[in-house]
Amino acid sequence: MRCTHCGAMIPDDMLYCPECHMEVQIVPDYNPLEDVLAQEVKGSIEDATRQIRTDDIRRYRRDGTREYSNSTRVLSQGEMDEIRARRNEAMRQGRQSGRSTAGSARQSGSDSRYQTGRTSTGSMRQTGRNTTGSMRQTGRNTTSMRQTGRMSTGSMRQNTGAMRQERNEAEERRRQQILRKKRLAKKRRQRALIIVLVLLILAGILGFVLYQNSYEGQVRKGNQALLTSDYTMAENYFNKAISKNNKKAEAYTGLSKTYSQQDDLEGAEAVFLTAISSQPSNVELYKAAIDFYVDSKQLLKISELLDACEDDDVLLDVKSYVSEEPEFSLEEGTYPEVQEVSLGSGGETIYYTTDGSEPDTSSTKYEEPILLEEGTTTIKAISVNKKKVPSLTAVKVYTVDIPVEDAPAVTPSTGQYDTATQITINVPEGYTAYYTMDGTDPGTTSAKYEGPIDMPAGQTMFCAVLVSKSGKMTQITKRNYVLELSE
Repeated sequence: MRCTHCGAMIPDDMLYCPECHMEVQIVPDYNPLEDVLAQEVKGSIEDATRQIRTDDIRRYRRDGTREYSNSTRVLSQGEMDEIRARRNEAMRQGRQSGRSTAGSARQSGSDSRYQTGRTSTGSMRQTGRNTTGSMRQTGRNTTSMRQTGRMSTGSMRQNTGAMRQERNEAEERRRQQILRKKRLAKKRRQRALIIVLVLLILAGILGFVLYQNSYEGQVRKGNQALLTSDYTMAENYFNKAISKNNKKAEAYTGLSKTYSQQDDLEGAEAVFLTAISSQPSNVELYKAAIDFYVDSKQLLKISELLDACEDDDVLLDVKSYVSEEPEFSLEEGTYPEVQEVSLGSGGETIYYTTDGSEPDTSSTKYEEPILLEEGTTTIKAISVNKKKVPSLTAVKVYTVDIPVEDAPAVTPSTGQYDTATQITINVPEGYTAYYTMDGTDPGTTSAKYEGPIDMPAGQTMFCAVLVSKSGKMTQITKRNYVLELSE
């Protein structure tokens, strides 16, 4: 519905306009003119002689318009039922009055025509009076209905106020209940939180105690003791950790550092070697030992450690540290002639020596086959992998023993000559010839043969010998010459 003052829409459950805040006038949705019209029509049908005057209709319309011009709201079903009951009661009274008039007219007609006319005239007059009385009564009923409407409006306002108060009280109770529930829920949450915190604190304390006495706790204490150089306590903590779990490597590493920081590398190494001897398949111990050798720059010992390992799974896990020994193309032994030896290592760098010394990365780098000359040669070689770990030293001994040639062939043979003659020595490959002409045994300090020699006049004892590259000397060849030139 709309407000009659400002025209704003007013919800059905409100008694005041939300815009201008004017009070809504509530009256019954009822027009008493309808009852008057119905009563007059019934009176006419039942031979009532009085007609409805136009002025009365206009007056009722004006009154109705003035009375209900501000009505903007339909009453509730209960109020409408009460108003309709009163209207029906007024209509029943009117019908009873009409039936009384009709009965009187019929009774007068049974006596005589004259009497009927008089009676009819009286009846019509009486009907007119009754009609007038009915209209007056209707007016009074209308006034009563107006008063009832005003009373109903007042009652509705009181009821509305009471209902609003009850609704406010109910809302206040609900609000209080909600607040109480919230407070209770908050208290429950707080209690639950406190309980959880207490449990967490107890669990933390218990966990801390258990951790302190656990393997990890002992290792942590040992490392802290190392930071303060308290080596005795550090050793005790690490030993306790090992007693709790002898398969993990952290405690062994800590114990090894305890000795290393005291410059006892042998003791630090013995920690791992002892553990590995009792657990030869423990990969973690091998890795910890390798880390120790790397930190202490004892890379060669990594190869020694892994060479003694017989567990294939361990070798597979640490294969990046494995450095294989070089391979030789020639088996060691004695050979009757000069030889060449090739070395291989699967792509790794090779270093070698031929003087019997131990090779390292400062030794001769292998790039081409090694020539074996006459005599004995000892080759020692190592290979170095990508992690700079040297392999164990591979050693091969070779001997080249070339057979000694027979005594050198010297021409001409022993004899007496009367013409100028030259002396020649046949020198095989790999040998050098030396000679004397005074009968002494030749050697490397004697005259070196480089070509034919003129035979001197007179008697000459010529001696020649061959010397190999290895210094081996052949038998001496002797020739006795007598040269007497003819004149």
